Amino acid sequence: MELAALASLIAATITTGLMAGLFFAFDVSVMPALKRCDDRTLIEVMQRINTAIVNGWFLTGFLGALLFTGLALVLHLAGGGAGRATAPLTAALIAYALALAVTGRINIPLNNALEQAGPADRLRDPAAVRRAFESRWVPANRRRTALCTIALTCLTWALTTR
Repeated sequence: MELAALASLIAATITTGLMAGLFFAFDVSVMPALKRCDDRTLIEVMQRINTAIVNGWFLTGFLGALLFTGLALVLHLAGGGAGRATAPLTAALIAYALALAVTGRINIPLNNALEQAGPADRLRDPAAVRRAFESRWVPANRRRTALCTIALTCLTWALTTR
């Protein structure tokens, strides 16, 4: 049981770190680069990214972070470990769940709306499509980056208490 608890905590830390890094990469490189592009280019690139990102590797990190963090908390509590790691594990689970909520309530619907707008080269008003997407997607991504970073920090704290 102790080994499973430690393994799930390590897996939670790795997958959460991967997600924090992915969202951070969008904050500091992808979106700033696309900000310098014309409207149709941003739309087309984001449509392609939104299609390409739905794959097994992404889903392993995206859902794995939640599942491994929850499992680590359950195994920690089941092993009689209501000690120092409980608070950071709980905080990590909450922070990551909030990042998923931001993703589900803001980023995914905006991604879907961008896809439903149609091919970038056929849009009548690409500037309006871009504004509707970018003005909400970028700040939401910053929030989920911060939440994932908080979760990662808490998981690291939990690891150091072991």
